[in-house]
Amino acid sequence: MQTNYTIGVDIGSSYIKGVLLNYSDRPNIISKSIEKIRKRNLSEVSEIIIQQLLDKAHLKKNQVSYIASTGEGELLQNKTGHFYSMTTHAKGGIFLCPEAKSVIDLGALYVRAMKVDQKGKVLDYQMTGQCASGSGQFIENIARYLGLAIEEVGDISLKADNPEEPSGICAVLAETDVINFVSKGISIPNIIMGIHLSIANRVARLISKLKTEYPIALVGGMAENKGMVEAIKKQLKIKNYEKDVIVPPDAIFSGAIGASIWGGYRYMKLKNKETIMQ
Repeated sequence: MQTNYTIGVDIGSSYIKGVLLNYSDRPNIISKSIEKIRKRNLSEVSEIIIQQLLDKAHLKKNQVSYIASTGEGELLQNKTGHFYSMTTHAKGGIFLCPEAKSVIDLGALYVRAMKVDQKGKVLDYQMTGQCASGSGQFIENIARYLGLAIEEVGDISLKADNPEEPSGICAVLAETDVINFVSKGISIPNIIMGIHLSIANRVARLISKLKTEYPIALVGGMAENKGMVEAIKKQLKIKNYEKDVIVPPDAIFSGAIGASIWGGYRYMKLKNKETIMQ
């Protein structure tokens, strides 16, 4: 039986994520790779990711049946096809967490709460607006202002003893609040956890509007922020956090995984159609 390899590339605002799958009835991950963009050309970084995936698996590019992009992946030149990021995160979320009934994509630009079926099809959704101070990009901006690496903020926020939430709804006003907090001598852990709680409150409202069913899978870049996850758990009025709020391993790769799976599905569908026509 022929092995069908597919690649998914998720181009975000800060990171590019890539996954190589062996596509079958139950796809499995062969290799994965992630690169920080650092003001580099998106297409060039994406090609680096693809080559890294192939090298890890000892494969050549012509052995891959489908290269799928998502996120800002329209910019990827040598792709086979592109998929909308909501559908890829939903599909990837269910792949990583099959028992989930909802997937929350905690992204850099916005948060999306999605009701999904067992196949990862989006049944309904709610999302934040891009201009709101409720995104991973806002946390990155504040971390930079405070002199922190984005990888540090989760652990630092867990040291908070009296979090101070920003009052501003838009990012500009919220950033002004943070500047005022610093001038008042409020500790960095309390500032960061306050921001996490503010974003988590928006996540909780999305979940409430959607009438989300549990368990929920948290995916996307912010899902790897321990402080953000803890804040979401505090804002949700549920009894069993461990059972109802799940952060699967490789949560940051959900979009790339979903793109790779959808790419495999499209490839097999086209292949079967060609067989019928012959």
